[in-house]
Amino acid sequence: MEFGCGYGTFTIPAGKLVQGRVIALDIEPEMVAVTIGKAEVAGLSNVVGVTRDFVLEGCGVPDGQAGYAMLFNILHIENPVGLLREAFRTLAGGGKAGIIHWRSDLPTPRGPSLPIRPTAEQCREWAEEAGFEFVRCETLCCCSWHWGLVMRRPARPTS
Repeated sequence: MEFGCGYGTFTIPAGKLVQGRVIALDIEPEMVAVTIGKAEVAGLSNVVGVTRDFVLEGCGVPDGQAGYAMLFNILHIENPVGLLREAFRTLAGGGKAGIIHWRSDLPTPRGPSLPIRPTAEQCREWAEEAGFEFVRCETLCCCSWHWGLVMRRPARPTS
């Protein structure tokens, strides 16, 4: 499941990697349409586009149904912990969340202004507050402007 699919940059590769359904969520109908168009061109019937304000309304996926949540370049929002809690809610025990964001220590050709970009450490703290366990940091081979984290929903509830 991708929260904020944008142009499908990550959705389409995910759709090629998995046999199951990939849910592409975005508040902008145009972004969902572009992503679905790219999925059709790629011959992917497993990508489902949903136009939804998942920050205010939730994503509409039942509890514990997802295996992986993509939170890429989105946690600079006003309530990142709330979005992470929503992702956590949808994941099955042992399910993972990938977090990618623009680096906050250098200007990049795209992305939000430097002062609102969260650090990897901030995102890890927010994810842990939402209930996730830390798995690892990722060095991204796609470019030097981003960092990545892998977080996991515990297989069993923690007390």
